[in-house]
Amino acid sequence: MGSIKVAINGFGTIGKRVADAIDAQEDMEVSGVTKTGPSFGCELAIKKGFPLYCTFDDDDRISQFSKKGYSCVGGLSDLLAISDVVVDCSPGKLGAENLEKYQSAGIKYIFQGGEKHELTGLSYTSSANHLENLNAIGTRVVSCNTTGLSRTLVPLFEHCGSLKVECTMIRRAADPGDSGKGPINAIKPVLKVPSHHGPDVMTVKPEIEINSLAVAVPTTIMHVHSIIADLPKGHGLDTDSILRMWTDTPRVIIMNGLEDRIPTTAEVMEMARDIGRKWGDLHEIFVWEDGVKLVGDRLYYFQAIHQESDVIPENVDCIRALMGVEGDWRKSVLRTDEAISRYYST
Repeated sequence: MGSIKVAINGFGTIGKRVADAIDAQEDMEVSGVTKTGPSFGCELAIKKGFPLYCTFDDDDRISQFSKKGYSCVGGLSDLLAISDVVVDCSPGKLGAENLEKYQSAGIKYIFQGGEKHELTGLSYTSSANHLENLNAIGTRVVSCNTTGLSRTLVPLFEHCGSLKVECTMIRRAADPGDSGKGPINAIKPVLKVPSHHGPDVMTVKPEIEINSLAVAVPTTIMHVHSIIADLPKGHGLDTDSILRMWTDTPRVIIMNGLEDRIPTTAEVMEMARDIGRKWGDLHEIFVWEDGVKLVGDRLYYFQAIHQESDVIPENVDCIRALMGVEGDWRKSVLRTDEAISRYYST
């Protein structure tokens, strides 16, 4: 198979990052990206050399781009016609409408975690269910929080054979570019109990028993998870062996808050900037080593999630699953991450 042609429908916070990650891969190319209308985001697409399309097939909307000096190739239908798979990065609640367009075009599709599992009937995260998504027509890459939970819980489950989890999600209120959201000077509990975050893990690993609560706090930096996991009798683990397990798990970083002087999410994101990550992103899940403790059969730990970026490499692995070009999730992860690292270092 030649290079996989990938359409990005929505070139915003997630879309621009997915486009870069795909552009880094040797087996993929960005066939085009969409914007709803002319805006500063068009400048980035043009600078990157990504063909620019309109989210709509309306000629009047398409003509607005040229009036602002942007070359727009055509509408969404034109982009889908030349692509093998579309990654939907459009705002939430547009899923059902977009799904009809993708099915009519006969193209494979990937939605993001803002859409519900029921839209596709299939969800994805690299470590949990890569094989189940092999050669599928369409799927949904789970949310940043579900991705983060899967990264640390799936290896535990695979060792133990069962797992019961309660977690509290301390959620950032908005992304850095979302100036219209709150709370401001308040802590806002999510009064839907349990919150959707924990149970969403069961869309990719139904064997894990998990519930969650969530609160939104006035920060835009990261999410933090406070997790309690009950392991079955005879698990044979201790705190150190769990830390070694996660050290060997792709896309997980273990650091000591006290010794490494990285006690808060602010220092975590500063570290990402210091090591030269594009946009200061941290694709990995960050676990505080000194916040991990196994007491009997009960495990306590904290982890931090960079909400803008942890799902980005998962989208790349998901494309390989849908296209049936790599059945081993670890091989895909290695290929994805090495390519992204090279791309950002050049």
